[in-house]
Amino acid sequence: MTVTTDHGVPATAPATVRTFSEIALPDAVRDTLGEQLRRLPDPNTDIDRSTARLLQIFATLPTELLQQVLDFGRHIDTAGVALVSNLPVDAVLPDTPSDGGPSGDKRSFVAEGVLLGLSGLLGEPMGVLTEKAGQLVHDVIPVADGSKTQTNQGSAVFLNFHSDIMHDVIGRYDVANPDFLVLSCLRADHEGVAGTFYADARDVSAALAPDVLETLRSPLFRLNAPGSYVRDVAGGADVLSEPVPMISGHTDYPEIAISANGVHALTGGAREALDTLQKVCGEVAHSVRLRPGQALLINNRKGVHARSTFTARYDGQDRWLQRTYVRRSLWNVRYRVTQDNRRVHY
Repeated sequence: MTVTTDHGVPATAPATVRTFSEIALPDAVRDTLGEQLRRLPDPNTDIDRSTARLLQIFATLPTELLQQVLDFGRHIDTAGVALVSNLPVDAVLPDTPSDGGPSGDKRSFVAEGVLLGLSGLLGEPMGVLTEKAGQLVHDVIPVADGSKTQTNQGSAVFLNFHSDIMHDVIGRYDVANPDFLVLSCLRADHEGVAGTFYADARDVSAALAPDVLETLRSPLFRLNAPGSYVRDVAGGADVLSEPVPMISGHTDYPEIAISANGVHALTGGAREALDTLQKVCGEVAHSVRLRPGQALLINNRKGVHARSTFTARYDGQDRWLQRTYVRRSLWNVRYRVTQDNRRVHY
């Protein structure tokens, strides 16, 4: 699987649709951005003020580049994933944390500024108490105890194509979940082979047989809650959603939702369709091996993502990404807000 820019778009969709895009900062823009970010304190100490300042900084990007990021977030027909390259990086990095982060030894916050700055152009960063303890900046790092899990701690198993969802008492795990993820690379894996994959629901739907697509559009599936919720809250027991379809919405602009921690199909035909779905995702996916100075903007509704296996050594130099959950608005998830933090939800 390799990076491409045009892929099997349904004939009825606009001919200009691209399901992968690339945005590269010129060196001078990178350097100017870096100079400003290096002067900033830890943004987590006052997140609202920090995101306001970061919005000022990122608004100084050349108009064409700024519009590419804004368009990615605001239009239904734009790409589902975008690679942003030649971003500023921290001059010195501490060891990759062994417990999944965050690092207590990080003394500069360029990476956090890049992550939150890009996130602010897409919407509002949010936290979830059962995911990384409600932090807004998630450190995505291999952890020895989680090496074979279908979570962001894994490395020894392929992380299946999935959406980032969240347990919700309403019975739907695909409503209050993030609209976007931003994944920024601080350190690549030792061999540089870890791949992040993205399969756009437009490409997936076009590649599926009509009867399989019809099954996947039927409420014949129950999503399992995220691995972190099952592990930390449910004592290892599955916690299933109400029956939902895998693919939904407008034919030309479908939405897709798959849980990484397992999907329970309600019929034999649904199970076969689910297996086909994972296979087709692999066939149409775009692949990126992230390097420092690169970030992926991921639409969490237009498509699903996955991660390849890689070798973790737990030596302080392992792969280190940072991630945000982003929603266009926090208003329609206000029923989940916590009393202590307006951005952190149950």
